[in-house]
Amino acid sequence: MKRVVECVPNFSEGRRKEVVEALASAVTSAPGVALLDSEMDAAHNRCVITVAGDPEGVAQGVIRAVGKAAELIDLRQHKGEHPRMGATDVVPFVPIYGMTIEDCVELSARVGSEIADRYRIPVYLYECSARIPARQDLAYVRKGEFEGIRDEIGVNPDRKPDFGPAEVHPSAGVVAVGARFPLIAYNIYLNTADVRVAQAIARAVRNSSGGLRYVKALGMEIKERNQVQVSMNLTNYEMTPIFRVFDMVVREAERYGVTVRSSEVVGLVPQKALDACAGYHLRLEGYTERQILENRLRDTLPQPQGTEDFLTNIAAPGAVPGGGSVAAFAGALATALGQMVCGLTENKEKYASAGSRVKEIRGRLAETRNKLQELVREDAEAYGQVMEALRMPRETEEQKVSRAMRIEQATRAATKAPLRTARAALQVLEWLHILIQIGNPNARSDAAVGAQLAGAALKGAQYNVLVNIPGLRDKAFAEACRREADQLAAKGSEILQVIDTTLTTR
Repeated sequence: MKRVVECVPNFSEGRRKEVVEALASAVTSAPGVALLDSEMDAAHNRCVITVAGDPEGVAQGVIRAVGKAAELIDLRQHKGEHPRMGATDVVPFVPIYGMTIEDCVELSARVGSEIADRYRIPVYLYECSARIPARQDLAYVRKGEFEGIRDEIGVNPDRKPDFGPAEVHPSAGVVAVGARFPLIAYNIYLNTADVRVAQAIARAVRNSSGGLRYVKALGMEIKERNQVQVSMNLTNYEMTPIFRVFDMVVREAERYGVTVRSSEVVGLVPQKALDACAGYHLRLEGYTERQILENRLRDTLPQPQGTEDFLTNIAAPGAVPGGGSVAAFAGALATALGQMVCGLTENKEKYASAGSRVKEIRGRLAETRNKLQELVREDAEAYGQVMEALRMPRETEEQKVSRAMRIEQATRAATKAPLRTARAALQVLEWLHILIQIGNPNARSDAAVGAQLAGAALKGAQYNVLVNIPGLRDKAFAEACRREADQLAAKGSEILQVIDTTLTTR
């Protein structure tokens, strides 16, 4: 399985768009890293950038972004509503696919060590990465903010960083790096400008004051809106769901004669968290996530496979997918190149005489491409059926007979699939040969590459037919398949020779 980690670095800048863009560019500068979201908040003077991808790529991108933040952000000049201790304030790693929380802990430690070594910025490990239990709580690490840590880091043993010098970076401060489960940044706005009300509600709902277990909350004044806000981090939305937090804030606000104006999610939110809100507030009976159309389709329909996943599966030490699937995939690539050549030829005045023929070929290539893509799956499934049949018990006569029948059926299917691939590949080869003659000459080499792929698909399919034939009891069927596969391959070889002569003769 592909390994994917999410990282949500928070930077102490929410007013200069060019700086936020530079940070986003830095964190996505490594290969295999995708930008999922970027949020900037002027009142908090803070931005949250969400990326995901290959763990090593994400790690390198984050390290570069920390350096860029140290270059562009000066905490000595920074003012904002949100508590802060570093130009890069926090760097949490979140497991997504093929990653455990332990993997993220190890990754966070490596990144933290590299940040300290490269930039001389003190690093504290927090949340699941914390080596000191109290540092699991980010508020404990951040206590006193930049100025308080600056004054204490060299004299208070509790402030000793996990990595780096016992003195803050003059302008970039310190940074907390850690691993955690998915977190939801959730804010609720109140119809009042009295920050004391927001602060009182925050005390009531947050875990540290005896409120909800997985809630961290602060009351803040948002001057440009003439409102106050209960700003929260929900650290486990399954144990403390969003709707429970919202309802509690509503009830607490009523005590002060205040109502909720609106709420917002900062950054990304898991779909499951919103599904739970729908089920709760609509009071749905017997509601399950499988009632959601998109979820049912995702679970029921075959999922498209990316090229990287397909290559990874082929490279794995297993028999499926194998050469038959690869042959079909090569044929599909050939059709795609043929479609491209058609597109570069159609509707061009220079090649008007070939227009109708090219249009016909493009339609046939599209149909054959779908067929070959389906054969990628069929070939793998057919071989899987052979393996299952071979594993059937054979202790009794009845079991032996049943097993032999299943093996024969499965082997016939495993022979038919590559034979269909060979037929389709020859058709593609013939159409590409025509396109080389009548299509846009500037795309002739593309058509020729497609022809070579179609030839490889045809030859590979022939090999897969031949390898299955010895296992067939029906000798007449076996011989018919052998003969057809040989004939298809011979015809394809002739066409390829003509194409090669055309392309290589000056």
